[in-house]
Amino acid sequence: MIIAPACRPPRPDYIQMMCMQTFPESMRDIRLDFERFFNLSPDLLCIAGYDGFFKQINPAVSRLLGYSEEELYARPINDFVFEDDKDATSVARKNLTESKALFHFENRYVTKAGEIVWLAWTSQPVEDDELVFAIAKNITHKKRLEAERLALLEDLTRLNNELKQFTLTTSHDLRSPLSSFMMAFELLDSSKVLDQETGQLMEMLKVTGQNVYATLTKYVEVLSEKNNHDALLEEIDLESTLRTVIRSIESLTTTSNTVIHTDFTEARKIKCTKPLLESIFLNLITNSIKYAVPDRDPVISVRSEKAYGVKRVIITDNGLGFDMALVKDRIFGMNQTFHNHNDSKGVGLYLVHSHITSLGGDICVESKVNEGTRFTLTFKD
Repeated sequence: MIIAPACRPPRPDYIQMMCMQTFPESMRDIRLDFERFFNLSPDLLCIAGYDGFFKQINPAVSRLLGYSEEELYARPINDFVFEDDKDATSVARKNLTESKALFHFENRYVTKAGEIVWLAWTSQPVEDDELVFAIAKNITHKKRLEAERLALLEDLTRLNNELKQFTLTTSHDLRSPLSSFMMAFELLDSSKVLDQETGQLMEMLKVTGQNVYATLTKYVEVLSEKNNHDALLEEIDLESTLRTVIRSIESLTTTSNTVIHTDFTEARKIKCTKPLLESIFLNLITNSIKYAVPDRDPVISVRSEKAYGVKRVIITDNGLGFDMALVKDRIFGMNQTFHNHNDSKGVGLYLVHSHITSLGGDICVESKVNEGTRFTLTFKD
């Protein structure tokens, strides 16, 4: 036999009392159903007194916390609350005694086994009876997922910062040897080169070096501006930017017999930064050439359009393509490769996606094996 503490009178059955007050004798079946609802609910249902003790609890409370009903009734509710949440819980309970309902209040409880569980409470006080009717949901799993997501975001932020720093360092350090390379061309006396083809190749290397040096310089400038692309956004001319990129890879387009068609009549400019747009064009075009179908000359189309208040750039090719059903959402992942190519690193599309999303835009892909690929880049107007 269990004897109630001397300081407290025997505990009445509040559910039965409430049912008796609510339902007449002729509705006894409904009363029984109400009690069954209380006892079978997977959520924690309880009635607490203004004195800080449980008056009535359903079995879900005991199952979750691991205490017997007698143990839960015998001790103040705050004894079961996690230490760091006791003050906030006391304030919430004080508000309830002042007839202020409580909605979506979250706190932690400690089970008998020492585990911490998160509960979300909705509580309604009844001042005349000095009772609080409350429902709690176990949100421990949700909180764990939030903690994991936060840890993942922190990790991604750290990796992103490291990648930015690496890019800044690489762009900065590469300029020195490239500058020496260009100085060597300045010292060469082109008038002594008698072979016309050799002279053309030397001039092509010189122009390519100048373009690469200018690109690296722009990257350093962009990254040095506190990595804030929004502050550098401007109206960039699509045709002139693409022309700069094509000049920088002229030897590649020539040796591969690549044909590039352009049409920017619908939208000649987009809001972007020149280094990012050059990087986008460079990666997509070189990918199209790299993954061309053997014995088929690469044909690339770059055009713009304006519709529904946004500007788009559409880049299509006639290359190897890939099976979208197999690639799925991995296409823009880091280090993801889909063709057996010696030069495949799985970085180009990752960078393109990062550039577009950093500008608040979007990118979508359509592709079929051996029929080519279509990239649609959407920019904020």
